[in-house]
Amino acid sequence: MNEAQVRDLVESRLVTIPDFPEPGIVFRDLTPVFADAAAFHALAGALTAPFDGAFDHLAGVEARGFLLAGAASVLSGAGVLPVRKAGKLPRAVLNEEYALEYGSAALEVHEGELAPGSRVLIVDDVLATGGTVAAAARLVERAGWQVAGISVAIELEALGARSLLDGRYEVHSLLTY
Repeated sequence: MNEAQVRDLVESRLVTIPDFPEPGIVFRDLTPVFADAAAFHALAGALTAPFDGAFDHLAGVEARGFLLAGAASVLSGAGVLPVRKAGKLPRAVLNEEYALEYGSAALEVHEGELAPGSRVLIVDDVLATGGTVAAAARLVERAGWQVAGISVAIELEALGARSLLDGRYEVHSLLTY
């Protein structure tokens, strides 16, 4: 299945919900895609295809990124690196704080989880403002690994995430709105 066919399949399963979680927001719900085996399989493959041969591990960003990285891992044969919210990992961690609209949050990975220089493809469901993905990329680099790229199911172009990423990484998005 080529990328245009995958895009059509995923989009046919995607549910658009106006005014969620608040008025004026249009929420793109991927859970029906996850529930459809063929669509989920196709999505997982489409996220890694542009980076074939360029990564050793998939970094799944909590929480829906875990689902996508896990599925893509099975297809690609690459391991999964969980990028967790602060306080969820039991061993020594590296922590990266990032700004939210009102406050801040942090992501963590286990120190030494991967060999130095490992090539890591960051996978998430949505690229919106870019803060979470940028923090994940900084975390990967601080750990001594290489960011092989960033791949997302949906990019909300109007929110300008690519400018935050400064052109430093190859970014692939299956769907753009």
